[in-house]
Amino acid sequence: MQRLAAQLFTGLVAMVMSVLVVQCWADGGGPNLAERVIWAVNAGGESHVDVHGIHFKKDPLEGKVGKASDYGMRLPILRSSPEDQVLYQTERYNEDTFGYDIPIRDEGDYILVMKYAEVYFAQSQQKVFDVRLNGHVVVKDLDIFERVGHSTAHDEIVPFSIRRGKLSVQGEVSTFNGKLTVEFVKGYYDNPKVCALYVMKGTPEDVPKLQPHPGLEKHEEEDDDGEVGDDIGKKKLPPDSKPRVQSGPRTPNPYAADNSSLMFPILVAFGVFIPTLFCLCRL
Repeated sequence: MQRLAAQLFTGLVAMVMSVLVVQCWADGGGPNLAERVIWAVNAGGESHVDVHGIHFKKDPLEGKVGKASDYGMRLPILRSSPEDQVLYQTERYNEDTFGYDIPIRDEGDYILVMKYAEVYFAQSQQKVFDVRLNGHVVVKDLDIFERVGHSTAHDEIVPFSIRRGKLSVQGEVSTFNGKLTVEFVKGYYDNPKVCALYVMKGTPEDVPKLQPHPGLEKHEEEDDDGEVGDDIGKKKLPPDSKPRVQSGPRTPNPYAADNSSLMFPILVAFGVFIPTLFCLCRL
């Protein structure tokens, strides 16, 4: 009887402790954002600690693969805090496919966050490339300018999981050998690049959001539920398609102007001319 009571007491204590741990995590007592990040690099730049405490290391590919550029340092980057604009102002690009190898030991749910900003080209279809994760295409036809415009921060967020030696990402599964390879794939338009990237434990909801972008918010409201068109023949976008975002206000259509006001003087002139002509003919 005493043994049974001891077992019940031990189970009750364990249950209370687990509830307290969960509550402590919910109240912010668990690992903070910086502690969840297992790997972070400022591509093409020096080390940097952002406003969330994430420590971005100096680019390990310096002098090995591709070229580093700080061309964006002359530009302010929209949607980014002033302290962290450097993460979007420097970049690494290459004339061929290149990438980073990231060691991961523990199983669990992870997030790959890639930071971008288009600081050179001023129109779309100038730089377009894919991103692969251990051979899986996780970002297709990335056109930074078309997504957010010029000198504007843009984050690509890719969730994935590792369990029992398997990598699962976007519905695809492959064998995982302890190394995550992120590749930026050369396409038909210019060279692939990345400004910064990191891997953290968690879910997409844990990733810090960029500052609001009025142009993006307006586009999302207009294209809500993936529908295009207002009156006739609404079409749903394909599931694998990505919204195309304009970086500024739409250019007014010069052919959409209302010309009815121009017709009124012409009709009045005809109304006066015809009776006048009839009277002259009677003379």
